[in-house]
Amino acid sequence: MNKLYIKNMVCNRCILVVEEELKALGISACAVHLGEVELDEPLPQAKKETLAKTLNQLGFEILDDPNKTLIESIKKLLIEQVQSEEIESHFSISNFLSKALLKEYSTLSKLFSQVEGVTVEQFFILQKIEKVKELLFYNQLTLSEIAWKLGYSSVQHLSMQFKKVTGLSPSQMKAMSDFKRKPIDKTH
Repeated sequence: MNKLYIKNMVCNRCILVVEEELKALGISACAVHLGEVELDEPLPQAKKETLAKTLNQLGFEILDDPNKTLIESIKKLLIEQVQSEEIESHFSISNFLSKALLKEYSTLSKLFSQVEGVTVEQFFILQKIEKVKELLFYNQLTLSEIAWKLGYSSVQHLSMQFKKVTGLSPSQMKAMSDFKRKPIDKTH
Protein backbone atom coordinates (compact mmCIF):
# COMPACT_ATOMS: atom_id res chain seq x y z
CA MET A 1 0.00 0.00 0.00
CA ASN A 2 1.38 3.40 -0.99
CA LYS A 3 0.57 6.31 1.27
CA LEU A 4 0.82 10.06 0.94
CA TYR A 5 0.80 12.14 4.10
CA ILE A 6 -0.91 15.49 3.79
CA LYS A 7 -0.61 18.39 6.21
CA ASN A 8 -3.59 20.55 7.25
CA MET A 9 -6.33 17.98 6.68
CA VAL A 10 -8.38 18.59 9.80
CA CYS A 11 -12.00 17.84 8.99
CA ASN A 12 -14.33 15.83 6.78
CA ARG A 13 -14.59 18.72 4.33
CA CYS A 14 -10.82 18.57 3.85
CA ILE A 15 -11.15 14.89 2.97
CA LEU A 16 -13.79 15.71 0.35
CA VAL A 17 -11.63 18.45 -1.18
CA VAL A 18 -8.60 16.14 -1.44
CA GLU A 19 -10.78 13.37 -2.92
CA GLU A 20 -12.08 15.79 -5.57
CA GLU A 21 -8.57 16.91 -6.50
CA LEU A 22 -7.34 13.33 -6.76
CA LYS A 23 -10.27 12.48 -9.03
CA ALA A 24 -9.69 15.60 -11.15
CA LEU A 25 -6.06 14.57 -11.67
CA GLY A 26 -6.99 10.97 -12.46
CA ILE A 27 -5.27 9.60 -9.37
CA SER A 28 -6.87 6.45 -7.99
CA ALA A 29 -7.02 6.22 -4.19
CA CYS A 30 -8.15 3.28 -2.05
CA ALA A 31 -9.02 5.59 0.81
CA VAL A 32 -8.64 9.16 2.00
CA HIS A 33 -8.43 9.85 5.74
CA LEU A 34 -7.44 12.84 7.84
CA GLY A 35 -3.81 13.46 6.98
CA GLU A 36 -3.30 10.56 4.59
CA VAL A 37 -4.20 9.10 1.24
CA GLU A 38 -3.88 5.40 0.46
CA LEU A 39 -3.05 4.93 -3.21
CA ASP A 40 -3.65 1.90 -5.40
CA GLU A 41 -0.18 2.21 -6.92
CA PRO A 42 2.94 4.38 -6.61
CA LEU A 43 2.53 7.90 -7.93
CA PRO A 44 4.89 8.97 -10.75
CA GLN A 45 7.02 11.95 -9.68
CA ALA A 46 5.50 14.33 -12.27
CA LYS A 47 1.97 13.52 -11.09
CA LYS A 48 3.04 13.86 -7.45
CA GLU A 49 4.46 17.33 -8.19
CA THR A 50 1.22 18.35 -9.96
CA LEU A 51 -0.81 17.09 -7.00
CA ALA A 52 1.48 18.90 -4.55
CA LYS A 53 1.07 22.18 -6.43
CA THR A 54 -2.71 21.81 -6.58
CA LEU A 55 -2.98 20.91 -2.90
CA ASN A 56 -0.67 23.77 -1.89
CA GLN A 57 -3.04 26.22 -3.57
CA LEU A 58 -5.80 24.82 -1.34
CA GLY A 59 -3.75 25.12 1.85
CA PHE A 60 -2.52 21.52 2.05
CA GLU A 61 1.02 20.16 1.83
CA ILE A 62 2.33 16.72 0.89
CA LEU A 63 4.82 15.65 3.53
CA ASP A 64 7.97 13.79 2.65
CA ASP A 65 9.87 14.47 5.88
CA PRO A 66 9.27 11.62 8.38
CA ASN A 67 9.34 14.07 11.32
CA LYS A 68 6.67 16.28 9.75
CA THR A 69 4.64 13.18 9.00
CA LEU A 70 4.91 12.10 12.63
CA ILE A 71 3.81 15.54 13.84
CA GLU A 72 0.80 15.47 11.52
CA SER A 73 -0.06 12.03 12.89
CA ILE A 74 0.02 13.44 16.42
CA LYS A 75 -2.25 16.32 15.40
CA LYS A 76 -4.63 14.00 13.56
CA LEU A 77 -4.96 11.66 16.53
CA LEU A 78 -5.59 14.51 18.98
CA ILE A 79 -8.09 16.28 16.70
CA GLU A 80 -9.98 13.02 16.18
CA GLN A 81 -10.03 12.46 19.93
CA VAL A 82 -11.51 15.93 20.54
CA GLN A 83 -14.02 15.56 17.70
CA SER A 84 -15.22 12.25 19.14
CA GLU A 85 -16.47 14.12 22.22
CA GLU A 86 -15.70 10.99 24.23
CA ILE A 87 -12.68 12.01 26.29
CA GLU A 88 -12.49 10.36 29.69
CA SER A 89 -11.63 12.60 32.64
CA HIS A 90 -8.47 10.56 33.31
CA PHE A 91 -7.39 10.65 29.63
CA SER A 92 -3.60 10.44 29.31
CA ILE A 93 -2.15 12.11 26.22
CA SER A 94 1.18 10.39 26.76
CA ASN A 95 -0.31 6.88 27.00
CA PHE A 96 -2.70 7.53 24.11
CA LEU A 97 -0.01 8.79 21.70
CA SER A 98 2.65 6.26 22.74
CA LYS A 99 0.23 3.39 22.19
CA ALA A 100 -1.14 4.76 18.89
CA LEU A 101 2.24 5.64 17.37
CA LEU A 102 4.38 2.96 19.04
CA LYS A 103 6.97 5.51 20.15
CA GLU A 104 8.17 6.89 23.47
CA TYR A 105 6.13 9.90 24.48
CA SER A 106 9.22 11.91 25.45
CA THR A 107 10.48 11.61 21.85
CA LEU A 108 7.10 12.60 20.41
CA SER A 109 6.69 15.51 22.81
CA LYS A 110 10.18 16.91 22.22
CA LEU A 111 9.85 16.75 18.43
CA PHE A 112 6.36 18.29 18.49
CA SER A 113 7.46 21.20 20.70
CA GLN A 114 10.57 21.89 18.60
CA VAL A 115 8.66 22.02 15.33
CA GLU A 116 5.29 23.47 16.39
CA GLY A 117 6.46 25.91 19.08
CA VAL A 118 3.83 24.63 21.53
CA THR A 119 3.69 21.51 23.66
CA VAL A 120 1.48 18.57 22.76
CA GLU A 121 -0.59 19.38 25.85
CA GLN A 122 -1.05 23.01 24.78
CA PHE A 123 -2.12 21.90 21.31
CA PHE A 124 -4.64 19.48 22.83
CA ILE A 125 -6.03 22.18 25.12
CA LEU A 126 -6.41 24.58 22.18
CA GLN A 127 -8.31 21.92 20.23
CA LYS A 128 -10.58 21.29 23.20
CA ILE A 129 -11.25 25.02 23.64
CA GLU A 130 -12.18 25.36 19.96
CA LYS A 131 -14.56 22.42 20.39
CA VAL A 132 -16.07 24.10 23.46
CA LYS A 133 -16.63 27.24 21.37
CA GLU A 134 -18.33 25.16 18.68
CA LEU A 135 -20.56 23.41 21.20
CA LEU A 136 -21.42 26.73 22.87
CA PHE A 137 -22.25 28.22 19.48
CA TYR A 138 -24.71 25.43 18.68
CA ASN A 139 -26.27 25.83 22.14
CA GLN A 140 -27.42 22.20 22.37
CA LEU A 141 -25.50 21.13 25.47
CA THR A 142 -25.10 22.52 28.96
CA LEU A 143 -21.64 23.53 30.12
CA SER A 144 -21.71 20.53 32.43
CA GLU A 145 -22.39 18.18 29.48
CA ILE A 146 -19.63 19.84 27.45
CA ALA A 147 -17.18 19.44 30.34
CA TRP A 148 -18.07 15.76 30.66
CA LYS A 149 -17.77 15.05 26.91
CA LEU A 150 -14.36 16.72 26.65
CA GLY A 151 -12.82 15.06 29.71
CA TYR A 152 -12.79 17.96 32.14
CA SER A 153 -12.96 16.97 35.81
CA SER A 154 -15.45 19.76 36.47
CA VAL A 155 -17.21 22.76 34.95
CA GLN A 156 -14.88 24.94 37.01
CA HIS A 157 -11.82 23.32 35.42
CA LEU A 158 -13.25 23.87 31.94
CA SER A 159 -14.17 27.47 32.78
CA MET A 160 -10.71 28.28 34.18
CA GLN A 161 -8.95 26.78 31.17
CA PHE A 162 -11.35 28.46 28.76
CA LYS A 163 -10.82 31.88 30.35
CA LYS A 164 -7.03 31.39 30.41
CA VAL A 165 -7.01 30.67 26.64
CA THR A 166 -9.71 33.05 25.39
CA GLY A 167 -9.78 35.79 28.03
CA LEU A 168 -13.51 35.22 28.49
CA SER A 169 -15.60 32.85 30.56
CA PRO A 170 -17.74 30.34 28.63
CA SER A 171 -20.88 32.26 29.65
CA GLN A 172 -19.39 35.53 28.36
CA MET A 173 -18.48 33.81 25.09
CA LYS A 174 -21.93 32.28 24.82
CA ALA A 175 -23.50 35.71 25.36
CA MET A 176 -21.61 37.07 22.37
CA SER A 177 -23.98 36.27 19.56
CA ASP A 178 -21.38 36.73 16.86
CA PHE A 179 -18.21 35.31 18.34
CA LYS A 180 -15.83 33.97 15.71
CA ARG A 181 -14.23 30.55 15.87
CA LYS A 182 -10.64 30.08 14.78
CA PRO A 183 -10.01 27.29 12.25
CA ILE A 184 -8.90 24.18 14.10
CA ASP A 185 -5.64 23.95 12.13
CA LYS A 186 -4.52 27.44 13.20
CA THR A 187 -2.98 27.07 16.65
CA HIS A 188 -0.75 30.13 16.72
